[in-house]
Amino acid sequence: MQELTLTTLLAVFEEIFGRGLFWAMVVAALAVTALYIYVLIRDRTVSWKKFLWAQFSMPFGAIAAVVFVQTMTRSGFSDIGGPIDLVVLLGVAGSGAVGMAVCIYTVQSLFWPPAPHS
Repeated sequence: MQELTLTTLLAVFEEIFGRGLFWAMVVAALAVTALYIYVLIRDRTVSWKKFLWAQFSMPFGAIAAVVFVQTMTRSGFSDIGGPIDLVVLLGVAGSGAVGMAVCIYTVQSLFWPPAPHS
């Protein structure tokens, strides 16, 4: 591979996850992001209690993301071959952690909106 392009990345992700699952994950990520922006605009403030609970979920999101990717790629931790593999694995864990936090905060805000000001 001479250069890394968006189409190359899309092809690799579609190969790893399968076309249907990959695009379903993209749609789900876009939907959660849109809902997150909606609740931030609607509430006009960040609920620190909800934010704290969302942060507690981050380790679970990191672990789930790593296990998911390891399962989809049919690899194990013994297959980590060098520093770039570790960097990618940490990136997956970080993305899973942030994704879980955003998802948990959004769900909490949708189901338990703040009390109206009087």
